[in-house]
Amino acid sequence: MRLSKKERQQLLKSTIDQTPFITDDELSKKFNVSIQTIRLDRLELSIPELRERIKDVAKSKLDEEVKSLQIEEIIGEIVDLEMDNSAISIFDVKSEHVFTKKRIARGHHLFAQANSLAVALIDDELALTAKANVKFTRQVKENERVIAKAKVISNDEERHRTIVLVQCYVGQELAFIGEFEMYRTNKINKGRSNE
Repeated sequence: MRLSKKERQQLLKSTIDQTPFITDDELSKKFNVSIQTIRLDRLELSIPELRERIKDVAKSKLDEEVKSLQIEEIIGEIVDLEMDNSAISIFDVKSEHVFTKKRIARGHHLFAQANSLAVALIDDELALTAKANVKFTRQVKENERVIAKAKVISNDEERHRTIVLVQCYVGQELAFIGEFEMYRTNKINKGRSNE
């Protein structure tokens, strides 16, 4: 069933509000219209393109909050960050990130996205990876988007350790999972998650 323009635009706005990192291509498939139609709808609704939505969310927060890394050292773009609790980053796999023959992402890029997100999440001037247990669960191909979600799962004040779980998805499919044991020099902020 074809939606009217008004109905489609209402659903488009609602969809982007619920999943702000959805691409125009994904939206065009969802609504069974051309990408150009989606772009025109976004323009009429004053909804910026994906890259701008990501940058707007992330830029102001990151510059002042991330202590352990320079922003340019982070692999992918952090789009949500709650220090010592949770974070999300997005990494677009391009030709320079894949094996030439098979066009599959080289694993160290996925590891780097997850690891740098775990480091950035730590509210400390010095945060180092002490140990990592990782598993690749799906091949990631050129032009796919990887969304990494990190969450602090435990803190050990005495040993100055924080355990961060990072799960990376392509769409709804899990592509990578890692548990990172992070060394930190300062004590965990008592106002943060300590579960």
